[in-house]
Amino acid sequence: MQTQLRYWSYYGMTETFDELYRGSKEGKSFERLYDIITSRENILLAYRTIKTNKGSKTPGVDGRTIKDFQNLSEEGLVSFIKKRLSNYQPMKVRRVFIPKPNGSVRPLGILSMSDRIIQQAFKQVLEPICEAKFYNHSYGFRPLRSTHQALARVSSLINLTKLHYVVDIDVKGFFDNVNHTLLLKQLWNIGIKDRIVLRIISKMLKAEIDGEGIPTKGTPQGGILSPLLSNVVLNDLDQWVYGQWENFKTRTGYDNPSNKYRAIKKTKLKEGYIVRYADDFKILCRDWKTANKWYHAVRLYLKDRLKLDISPEKSKVVNLRKNKSEFLGFTLKAETKGRKYVARTGITAKKKEQHKVKGRRLIKQLQKNPTPQNALLYNSWVLGIHNYSKRATLVNIQFANIAFQLSRALYNRLNRVSKYGYPINAPPSYKKFYKCSIKTYRFGDVYLYPLMDVKFETPLGFSQYLTPFTEQGRQYIHMELKGNVLIEIRKLMKSNIPNRSIEYFDNRISRYSMKSGRCEITGNFLPAEHVHCHHYVPISLGGTDDFKNLRIIDKFAHKLIHATNSETINKYLKLLNLKSQAIEKVNNYREKCHLEPIC
Repeated sequence: MQTQLRYWSYYGMTETFDELYRGSKEGKSFERLYDIITSRENILLAYRTIKTNKGSKTPGVDGRTIKDFQNLSEEGLVSFIKKRLSNYQPMKVRRVFIPKPNGSVRPLGILSMSDRIIQQAFKQVLEPICEAKFYNHSYGFRPLRSTHQALARVSSLINLTKLHYVVDIDVKGFFDNVNHTLLLKQLWNIGIKDRIVLRIISKMLKAEIDGEGIPTKGTPQGGILSPLLSNVVLNDLDQWVYGQWENFKTRTGYDNPSNKYRAIKKTKLKEGYIVRYADDFKILCRDWKTANKWYHAVRLYLKDRLKLDISPEKSKVVNLRKNKSEFLGFTLKAETKGRKYVARTGITAKKKEQHKVKGRRLIKQLQKNPTPQNALLYNSWVLGIHNYSKRATLVNIQFANIAFQLSRALYNRLNRVSKYGYPINAPPSYKKFYKCSIKTYRFGDVYLYPLMDVKFETPLGFSQYLTPFTEQGRQYIHMELKGNVLIEIRKLMKSNIPNRSIEYFDNRISRYSMKSGRCEITGNFLPAEHVHCHHYVPISLGGTDDFKNLRIIDKFAHKLIHATNSETINKYLKLLNLKSQAIEKVNNYREKCHLEPIC
């Protein structure tokens, strides 16, 4: 998110996104969004965001990747995207199937690269409008929110509000069954009333899937815009549940919410609180009767209002005092502690089995190829599952069990190919994460991280004011560029350099930001007018516009690097008044250009 905020600043879009968010909060409608979406700055921001994604090297049906766009000029890219949108018709979506842990497959749609840039440009503008209207306790596919915060919310409702009955609802094939007409109406109701934008989104939804035809419903998983649209669909459910109890409008005004809840508990209203992560959600209730009412009410709401079916075999009401419920890879149960019930969370059986299977595979890989690189791969896996699982209260006990079940595999396969002992001389990275002295295996200088050494960490709830679309929210997540650097970056962004690729343009800004606007030879701060970007290895000698090959330098220093006439060299040496260390750098750059060094 810090990187995204920095990108927003590069292209001067922060204020635009803030205004959209603020206007949406105030209940405004937006009828002229197309101009913002197709603005030069927004398109270039979309390109930069897509370029940094891992999937940018994955081709669509046309076989093109991000590399096919890197040689376009900045204006060429903007013109190309605008031309496509002027009479938009999405390319076919390439279908791939990803194996799921239960043996089934998940269908993903791979868009063409130009469609990905277009969808990203739409997402950037629509997201602040939608974020302002989304329910406080939906956590999936939203900036700064996580599964751990959803778990923290559920735990607090069990511990503090004493809600021990949960309604588990499983929506059958949610992403494949979203109603397109209803979704466009929901976007309209949120405040997105630009008919051109809605018409293009409608075409995106109906993009032909290669080998399957044109879909009549659903938002294909893998699309840039799909997660946002899925939240738009289920936000209706969130707000409906919220309005049935938490936000119920009473005739009497109450200054204190607790007084309001005390009064409405005497009515026949259904007490319930929804916590949602994407299409996985729970409604927590106080008693069995209320929970059953919610179960049938939600089932009918999904069917009648959202045109979605539930899976009867996976949907049920659970008494957490007697049985466990599963949520986002964790188990939930209310157990006694003294005179009250508290949330006990653990790892699901499915997750534990996945950890064992993956662990055995990595151990076998270490046995066949006992290198430090494979040991680091194993450590990366251990650190990852520890980081995710340590929010479960029973994590220490459960990981001790997993470690015990894998200990035989570790001994049999690694005893002869590694050294076993206490991590006395372990590197600082090991000591940073693992404090206890447990014997472990060593490959070169790499010690295997101990599976059992993990401690419970209390999951923290989400602070509702924390959003990237307000100044207050950004104070906690944004490492501000210095004011003068930010101003100069905006000038650089607006400059027009003929015959330069978008890759050069993009990496020049990144390099300038990384160097805080200072010349890499003189060390002096450079205003935009004095910035030159030098290729360390010249293009004529095989150099590229890659970030590592660019240098931010003063324009006079740049002339000195390429000067061949002795009078010109003396002129710029006098003008720059360089010290010996700076002249060494100049000579290093001249050497790469196959030029004689300056004496």
